[in-house]
Amino acid sequence: MRGDKTGGTVAAVERALEVLQAFRAQDASLTLADLEERTGLYKSTILRLAATLENFGYLARAADGSYRIGHTPLRLAAFYQRTTQPSERILPFMDRLVKETGESASFTIRQADMAVCLYRIDSPHIVRDHVRPGDAHPIGVRASGKAIVSKELAFSRGELTQDYACMAVPVFDRKGVAGSVSLSGPTNRFGSRAVSTMKTALVRAASDISIALGADASTLEVPLRRAKKAG
Repeated sequence: MRGDKTGGTVAAVERALEVLQAFRAQDASLTLADLEERTGLYKSTILRLAATLENFGYLARAADGSYRIGHTPLRLAAFYQRTTQPSERILPFMDRLVKETGESASFTIRQADMAVCLYRIDSPHIVRDHVRPGDAHPIGVRASGKAIVSKELAFSRGELTQDYACMAVPVFDRKGVAGSVSLSGPTNRFGSRAVSTMKTALVRAASDISIALGADASTLEVPLRRAKKAG
């Protein structure tokens, strides 16, 4: 029996994932017409896929017939966070970082050529950038990804969102680079004096998180010293 595959992948699974990926951060729900427009699939195909996704909890049907994300992705996200990096070893230092600087803190990891936000604590300011766990961008685009690749402090302005800045420092575990911890917010709050304060707090947080993740303190000396000296 020949499977329904394209290029080594299962076509039906790909189409189901296209339906899920049609949802964006601002979408509470999508109609069948919305899904057809965003995926390019026939409505009849979407209906079959949606029925299966609903049975497994990936989608849920609203009273008006539209679709929203179901409970299963939330369960998988919690499992992913728990098994990727222990939150209890990271979030306390991120919380301290936000309190010290007043800006939003993120912990980012690398997946292939993408930088993926794993944890996020928002700034108390009303005006802030909007990043959520699971958000991803090319590894070389923003400071949070650049710090992972370069193993040094990285700084970016307006690369993903205009008028917003991001500064990041790599984080290590016993195997090497585990990710990065970053601060981000409006560029008008990233003046030279504020950046100096942020850099000190970031390097301290990166060091503390690295040690909590099992990094050898001796391996941190060179990269974190470079981060302290970076302009």
